[in-house]
Amino acid sequence: MALAAEQLVLWVGAVLWPFARIGAMLVAMPIFGADTVNARVRMGLALLLAIFVAMQGPVLPDIDPLSLEGVLVTLHQVAIGVFMGFILQMVFSAVTQAGEVVALGMGLGFASIMDPAQGVQVPVVSTIFVIFSTLLFLAMNGHLIALELMLTSFETMPIAPTGLNAEAFYALVAFGSTMFVGAVLVALPAVASLLLVNISMGVITRASPQLNIFAVGFPMMILIGFVLMMLILPGLPERFGELMFEAFNLMQTRMGF
Repeated sequence: MALAAEQLVLWVGAVLWPFARIGAMLVAMPIFGADTVNARVRMGLALLLAIFVAMQGPVLPDIDPLSLEGVLVTLHQVAIGVFMGFILQMVFSAVTQAGEVVALGMGLGFASIMDPAQGVQVPVVSTIFVIFSTLLFLAMNGHLIALELMLTSFETMPIAPTGLNAEAFYALVAFGSTMFVGAVLVALPAVASLLLVNISMGVITRASPQLNIFAVGFPMMILIGFVLMMLILPGLPERFGELMFEAFNLMQTRMGF
């Protein structure tokens, strides 16, 4: 069977450009982009989804994928994928920051372990928060919603020599403030309570200077910290759901939904 060169180029572009967008998102987003996920599995899933998109007949530009213009189109697809995945990564970063603040307040800031998802040293409290948030993300079918938005984005933002504008990146930077606000709201009850405990420790020290406050206060801060974690964890799903809603809303707005 003889195949024309133009037809081969069309087939390559129909798979290559969706693969670049989907693969970039899987690398940047949480869970799929974790170091614990094998790179072959990640790329295999991206290739499978790219073939599925190619079978749907997406709108493709009349450009050779191996030309300079084709490379520019590929870079735009990578930027779109990283943009969508990084938004979700920022939500998990907010939870990590909340755990770090709580850990510093209760005196466990030095107890750090390697986070398998991000590959960096984080406090143990942050790891607990991230594991809980990951389970919430999967229970809410957040990974399926993200993949659905990605596949639908080929209709709302077709493959073209142009991609995201400057306003989209400004919106991504502005979303950082939402991330910090979410982290503060998650950690605020525990931080405020631990602050009152520190003030009471100071009053006890002034009232009884002979008391070794370090021998008594340090274990008490850790104990009270764990009790406060038990009290604030039930409220984490609501805060995490609000952050996920803001993230998906930003993705839909900038993808032209």
